[in-house]
Amino acid sequence: MIKFRTRTFLALTTPAVLLLTTLCPAPAAAGAPQPPALDARVTTVSARDLGRSWHPGCPVAPAELRRIRMNHWGFDGRVHTGELVVRRQAVRPLLYVFGKAFAARFPIRQMRTMAEFGGSDVAAMKADNTSAFNCRRVTGDPSKVSQHSYGDAVDINTVENPYVDRNGRVYPASGAAHLDRRRTAQGMIRAGDAVTTAMRAVGWQWGGRWPAPDYQHFSANGR
Repeated sequence: MIKFRTRTFLALTTPAVLLLTTLCPAPAAAGAPQPPALDARVTTVSARDLGRSWHPGCPVAPAELRRIRMNHWGFDGRVHTGELVVRRQAVRPLLYVFGKAFAARFPIRQMRTMAEFGGSDVAAMKADNTSAFNCRRVTGDPSKVSQHSYGDAVDINTVENPYVDRNGRVYPASGAAHLDRRRTAQGMIRAGDAVTTAMRAVGWQWGGRWPAPDYQHFSANGR
């Protein structure tokens, strides 16, 4: 099993000055508790680990995927540990993004791999889950392969940031009220916030700008 610390990846993608402020806060006084940190670890995954989120014939093999285990702020104001499965090339940019989100205390309801939902995008969205890799067709448009099948797309806080398919159906149904982006709710993604700013910095694009918006969705190629 291969493990990497967050600092290793961020150092390759983040200016040194920014690293000092993001990863090296002022030392705590003797005996004082250490401040919370992203504390990310990256490991390889197997087909067994991926469960129903992967099957033979998917665009990427398990060997091309990585699991990121990292901390995040929850809706309860506490630090929790979650997991994402992403393509190997997506590890560095996403560590940068979630590092920025953590520093800004952007709340995430939960972060569980799609194997825990049996590969069901509908079930994961209903649970307000944040996830990445899932080899599947586009929800609401089975004629297309989802970008999540490649491991370089991520959905964040799916209820607070709903998805509207090509037929106008809202996923999850409980997120319909959040299509009014004028409302205020924790976990909502907004233009210019810590999440969208960090995603833009690494070149990832936001589905919230699409004609049929997908407020939860970010991807490396804009699909």
